[in-house]
Amino acid sequence: MLRWRLHDGKKADLVAFATFNRDRLSEYDLIATGATGDLLRDKVGLTVEGVTAGPHGGDVQIASRVVEGEVDAVIFLVDPLDKHPHDPDIQTLLRICNVRNVPLATNIATADVLISSPLLESFRAAS
Repeated sequence: MLRWRLHDGKKADLVAFATFNRDRLSEYDLIATGATGDLLRDKVGLTVEGVTAGPHGGDVQIASRVVEGEVDAVIFLVDPLDKHPHDPDIQTLLRICNVRNVPLATNIATADVLISSPLLESFRAAS
């Protein structure tokens, strides 16, 4: 399962990335918080399981799934120039990915490497 999240300033980047990688992404069970899931469904045509919006606990819901071993990789496009009121939840998710050794992409360059890596398939097979 791939988990998606982004800061509002990264919406155009997400849509461009997901559109370019639509075929590859459609091979995975996708999960995303609130508006991110809506974007992936409405603008890109992907099937996405939605959870609560990030500011309302969605990041914590995803972190819980990472802990349970249900998430193979996380793509969270971070706007490094913006601060969010739910930043502690975001930091929890990022920390849990590192603790659980779950691949984590926080920018488009890393997301490109992650999605094109043959190793991503091995994470999927191991779960």
